[in-house]
Amino acid sequence: MRRLSTLTLVFAIAFLIFFFGPPLLGKPFGPYPLMKIADVFDLFTPLVLLPLYWLLYRMNQKEPVNLSGILVFFVFAAFWVEGQGIHLSANSIDHLLKGMESSDFYKLTHFYDEVLGHYLWHFGIVGLSAVIIYLQWKTPVNGERTQLWPIALAGVIHGFSFFSVVLEGGTAPLGVTFAALAVLFVLIWGRKRIGHQPLLTFFFLSYTVALLFFIGWGIYWQGLPQFSEVGII
Repeated sequence: MRRLSTLTLVFAIAFLIFFFGPPLLGKPFGPYPLMKIADVFDLFTPLVLLPLYWLLYRMNQKEPVNLSGILVFFVFAAFWVEGQGIHLSANSIDHLLKGMESSDFYKLTHFYDEVLGHYLWHFGIVGLSAVIIYLQWKTPVNGERTQLWPIALAGVIHGFSFFSVVLEGGTAPLGVTFAALAVLFVLIWGRKRIGHQPLLTFFFLSYTVALLFFIGWGIYWQGLPQFSEVGII
């Protein structure tokens, strides 16, 4: 149980680093200056985060791996990789198209980067979360009460990260809807297990935090504009 609580904190911190790191690494990559250091850093995002998702999915599960469960997990992982790959390449090319905003080349690249890539990627994120939530709810971990502080800290970190990623990614219709559904699911069907089931507790706290941020942001700005649209970044 303690290992699982610690793993959620490691996952939340890694998620924060790999989503917030690239915007801070805008310098040209020395060996190939057309690329940014951020592009190289972002290559490692799925290589680190997807194994962590898998560890969350399988941690403390004593039953044999279910084939249908594996297929669902890897379908969402494929959405993640496909969306993140499209975003990575299109975003890198987009940096070279300044002054060409009226061209079809720019418009297509922007669509791949900001729309298709983000929605595929974020669909993978919410899908993997849903799979883990469902597995924890269906086959709960039995044992002592969850160590709360790493779960609570991880939930706050991941909740803020999810809010930020969805808001700046322009995928609020997907992200806000999923956060609300995840919170309602746990409240209706899993509330008695909160505090005893680490992953259920983690994702409940995470999406509650994200939902509160969405509500607060929406009230303040009377909508859900991106950080870049209001001049914060």
